[in-house]
Amino acid sequence: MSWDEWEQLKAAAARRQADGLRLNGVSRPNAAADLVVHDDELGVLGGIAHRLRDRLRKDSDHARESTFGAAVELSGQGLAMGAALTTLHDAWNSKSRTLVDACGHISNHLDFTRAQHKKDDDDVATSVSVSVIDKYMK
Repeated sequence: MSWDEWEQLKAAAARRQADGLRLNGVSRPNAAADLVVHDDELGVLGGIAHRLRDRLRKDSDHARESTFGAAVELSGQGLAMGAALTTLHDAWNSKSRTLVDACGHISNHLDFTRAQHKKDDDDVATSVSVSVIDKYMK
């Protein structure tokens, strides 16, 4: 590989990097930030996640006992289907618990975000009003 090829590859990689993920800015020139959060939307989404968590926790558990009982009975009869049903039972419980936990995590995170945004808004309002008062006091 020649030096010129190497420089071209580096330049191409830098261009691709420039279009990558930016956490603290917008990559488009003269573009406004597009992240807007409304407190009422967070509340609605958090409520949906909480209700989904409660429903999943209840509804995903309907057949747990009977499935496990059938798996034990089939295994006791010497059928390989019993072991397969036990594996299915364990996998279902694991996946459904993971989903329930994820919904709870989303709900909790949205509740925290709402509270944090309110706190931040209160801090900004307080500091702005104090700075305006300070300006007139000098």
